[in-house]
Amino acid sequence: MDLLILGGTGFLGRHLAAAALARGHAVTLLNRGRTAPGLFPAAEEIHGDRRDLPAHLLRGRTWDAAIDTSGMHPAMVRASAGLLADAVPHYTYVSSISVYAGLGRPGTTEDAPTMAPLDDVPAEVSEETYGALKAMGEREAEQAMPGRVLVVRPGLIVGPYDASDRFGYWVRRVARGGRVLAPGRPDRPVQFVDARDLTDWMLRMVEERRTGVFNAVGPARPLHMEWLLETCRVESRSDATFAWASDEFLLKEGVLPWKELPLWIPDMAAEQRSFLEVSAARAVAAGLTFRKILDTVRDVRVWEEERHARGPVESAALSPKREEQLLRDLARPAPIRAGKG
Repeated sequence: MDLLILGGTGFLGRHLAAAALARGHAVTLLNRGRTAPGLFPAAEEIHGDRRDLPAHLLRGRTWDAAIDTSGMHPAMVRASAGLLADAVPHYTYVSSISVYAGLGRPGTTEDAPTMAPLDDVPAEVSEETYGALKAMGEREAEQAMPGRVLVVRPGLIVGPYDASDRFGYWVRRVARGGRVLAPGRPDRPVQFVDARDLTDWMLRMVEERRTGVFNAVGPARPLHMEWLLETCRVESRSDATFAWASDEFLLKEGVLPWKELPLWIPDMAAEQRSFLEVSAARAVAAGLTFRKILDTVRDVRVWEEERHARGPVESAALSPKREEQLLRDLARPAPIRAGKG
């Protein structure tokens, strides 16, 4: 296949481009050329800003399919999908499970309502508008190419080259050993998909010209936070022990869910408490498979060690100093209240 990838040198796009080349596809990368230009010598690169993409960059070109890994804003999707409508017969849009209007109950399927379009569309994407803008991006793609769009809705994507620290923090922290602050209930469900499993499946779907909407989440079997942390401990052979802190304690201490303690969503977050319990049945039926969690943890640990060996890395997650203070506060006995007499 002659494949156009919008993105292709960051995280997900990087794995996608590598997998496509390994499968023998001809690959063209369309991006701004700011992240790792020349990363794939075997691929053609077209440099341009998707918000104001010059038509001459694509004029007269055709591909067998396009995969949009970087359409964060509906204006981007409108511009690129509009220009490519006559250039490709198949368009894949990588969206997100954040598009759902509510994730308060486990087992959300692709038929659940998505967020309504914003009346006042911001120029930039924020945490508050991300889900709605992604949902609008899905509509833009389908409007430009009705019946020719594959919409992929991943949850948390993990693996080497993910610099977000949403998964790598736990792998790295547990490997360091000692007493580890662990959030919420040990049996709280956790979901993620390895970028390599996701991209392999996406390429097969593109090769088969599959369309429709699919939640691309994993792993294969239900996973709890305690199991994930224990897997990190076993893989790194560390001496880590886990100090479980309640939602109430962490919120009282001002710990930011998901940011300072990745993968933590408090149970009282009614509209998001089941963000990590979405149904992947449709994607699994369509061939999505998952590697062993231990393998993902190992590969992420190796990459994290290499990344941090190159120099200091900024992170929004808990600093060692902040974690130490929280662990001391957690261990402090609760004050005894005098009874009324």
